Amino acid sequence: MTKRFSFSQLVLLVAALVLAAIWLAPIAWAVATSLKPESETTKLPLEWFGTRLTLDSYELVLGTGGIVKWAINSTVTAVLVTFLTVLFSAMAAYGFARTQFKGQRALLALILAGIMVPPQVLIAPLFSEMVSFGLVDTWWAIILPQVAAPLIVFILFKFFQDVPPELEQAAFVDGAGRWRVFFTIVLPLSRPVLAAVSIFTFINTWNNFLWPFLVSTDPNTMTLPVGLANVVQGTFGLRYAQIMASVVLAGLPLLVVFVLFQRQIVRGVAHTGLAGQ
Repeated sequence: MTKRFSFSQLVLLVAALVLAAIWLAPIAWAVATSLKPESETTKLPLEWFGTRLTLDSYELVLGTGGIVKWAINSTVTAVLVTFLTVLFSAMAAYGFARTQFKGQRALLALILAGIMVPPQVLIAPLFSEMVSFGLVDTWWAIILPQVAAPLIVFILFKFFQDVPPELEQAAFVDGAGRWRVFFTIVLPLSRPVLAAVSIFTFINTWNNFLWPFLVSTDPNTMTLPVGLANVVQGTFGLRYAQIMASVVLAGLPLLVVFVLFQRQIVRGVAHTGLAGQ
């Protein structure tokens, strides 16, 4: 039997396909441009494909010699930011969800107010702070300011509120302390939401360009987006094939991460959205 779609389902399907096409068009254009000869990237009228396909732009970008180092830097910083952000955010969220202390509501409101503050507003004071600590051109200057994540604290706070307290009370009766309950009961129960926020944090950190660009002028500490941007602008000038090749190379690791962990992303978002229902 062939499955029949209702009119509303067809409308949703068409809307999803249109949105997918809009989202994929820039990616397809970047890949197509990166495979063109440089002389054809600015030819008018614009064409999706050149007279021939070439990998010259990728060879030029990869031939700089620093891309492996930058990729390692991006991986290390993204992993450390993800680990520290999720750990500290989970600890803070659990403290707000399960303990009572003076000034709790005011402190929680202050943390949540951070969601409404644009990150660009904090660039000047954060940069001054990194300079005063002597951390410029180090990994810690890239990592530490990104660890504070009020939105993740809020997401985990709402999730921990719906974890059955009876499980923790049973562990307390058996002699477990607060820390043991947190690490052996609460965190394992929270794996779906922790996986989701970890992946989103990793992707956001990997894509972050502005802050690493400001605090890393040493090629040995540059992340991949910053290093590729400096190569393209400093060595090649505005050569669009190389720019698009750099974009594609910087985005490939994220594509791999999404393909490998898409199930965890969907499961984590579903668990987060259903909390409290």
